[in-house]
Amino acid sequence: MYFVVFATDHPGNSALRTRTKALHSEHLDAAADGVRVLQTGPWLDADGNEAGSLLVLEADSLPLVDAFMKADPYAQAGLFSRVEIHPWLWRRGNPNLASGASRVAGNPTST
Repeated sequence: MYFVVFATDHPGNSALRTRTKALHSEHLDAAADGVRVLQTGPWLDADGNEAGSLLVLEADSLPLVDAFMKADPYAQAGLFSRVEIHPWLWRRGNPNLASGASRVAGNPTST
């Protein structure tokens, strides 16, 4: 199953994000049993500053994703003010679907 994670930084913590970035990247590269990291990157505020993290994960369960995010060095350092984890149906552009299908059976207009 796929999950999207939207984590919001505490305001004014760009220095903490910078200091912790290498450890965060190592955590993502290592992944975890039952968790595969597919896409990641910071999302930006209106001024173009990094303000949080967006992750797309494939995992066996929501509890595994929750544990993975709690073990993230950004979370351990207290960077995030909020972390949202949602199951996600990856439809368009999914390389695991035949021909990167843009439709799901029974729902030709899915987005």
